[in-house]
Amino acid sequence: MSTIELEPAVTPNAGSDLLLDVKDLRVTFSTPDGAVTAVNNLNFSLRAGETLGIVGESGSGKSQTAFALMGLLASNGTITGSARFNGSEILNLPEKQLNRLRAEQVAMIFQDPMTSLNPYLRVGEQLMEVLQLHKGLSKAQAFEESVRMLDAVKMPEARKRMRMYPHEFSGGMRQRVMIAMALLCRPKLLIADEPTTALDVTVQAQIMTLLNELKHEFNTAIIMITHDLGVVAGICDKVLVMYAGRTMEYGRARDVFYQPTHPYSLGLLSAVPRLDTEGDTLMTIPGNPPNLLRLPAGCPFQPRCPYAMDICASAPPLEPFGAGRLRACFKPVEELA
Repeated sequence: MSTIELEPAVTPNAGSDLLLDVKDLRVTFSTPDGAVTAVNNLNFSLRAGETLGIVGESGSGKSQTAFALMGLLASNGTITGSARFNGSEILNLPEKQLNRLRAEQVAMIFQDPMTSLNPYLRVGEQLMEVLQLHKGLSKAQAFEESVRMLDAVKMPEARKRMRMYPHEFSGGMRQRVMIAMALLCRPKLLIADEPTTALDVTVQAQIMTLLNELKHEFNTAIIMITHDLGVVAGICDKVLVMYAGRTMEYGRARDVFYQPTHPYSLGLLSAVPRLDTEGDTLMTIPGNPPNLLRLPAGCPFQPRCPYAMDICASAPPLEPFGAGRLRACFKPVEELA
C-alpha cells in the first residue's frame, strides 16, 4: 500500500511558450454494434517542462487520447478537433510527417516494456537503431550515445547491458531501457502510458524519481497517463480527470488532490489505500464504468454518483471556476463532503 505525498508543483525550467494545445479532441471508433466515442471533446494545454496527469478508470479514454496525438489509432478510428504542437497542427498528419514528428519531437513510453522491446535483438541494437535511423550517427557514435543515455536513466553497468537481451532484464530495468529509447532524440514531449503498472512499489518510486529528474534536466514536457493517483501526486503539475471519454475535472495537481470538486474525483481519492488511517475497509466506487455504446442520458457518472440529482439527467457543461480550474458537475462545490 502507498499513501499519497504531494511534492510542490514547481517546474523551474518551464518556459512561457505553449507547447501543446488540444481543443475539442474527439476519437470515434466504428464497430459492428455502432459508433463508439472513446474521447469526447477533450481540451487541455501543456507548456515546456510541465507534466500533465490524465487520470481515470480503465476505459475512460486515457490511452486513446495518447494514441490520437501520436497517430497510432486503430484503422477503424476517426479523429476530429485540433492538437497544435509548437503552433502546428499534428492530428491526421501524413505518415511521413508523423514519423518525423515521432522521431524528433514527441516520444511515447508504452505500458508493457516486455512487449515493446524486440526479444530477438540485443538492447543495444534497438537503442542504436533509433540514432542511426533518425540522427544519421555511425554505429560507433550510436553505441556511445546509447551508453550515455542508459547512464542517464541510472542503468547499472550500462556498457555491459548493451549486449544483453530484454529477457535478461528485470521489469524496472526494461522500463528504464524504454525511457532511454524515448529520450534518445531529445523529444520536447514525452507521453508515458501507465509506465509503472507492472512494477512493484519500490521500482515505481524509482521510475517516478527518474522521470522527475529527466524532466528538469531536459526541460521535457510529460503527459502521464495512469490510474494510480499516487504516481500523479509525485510528478504532475496539472491533473485531468477523465470518465467515459469526458473531462470531469481539470486543475493544478495540488488543488485537485486537496480540494477535489467532482464526485468522481472524490471517489478515486477515497479508493486510494492510506497508511495514516486505521480501518480494514477499502472504499470503492459502486458499479462499473459505462458501456460506451449505451451511455446513460446526461452526466455519464450519474448511475454511480452518490450526489446524483434530477438535473443530472442533462449533461453538465464543463465550466471554469477558481484559478485555472474546470469541472463538469451541477452539485455546488460547498455541498460535496
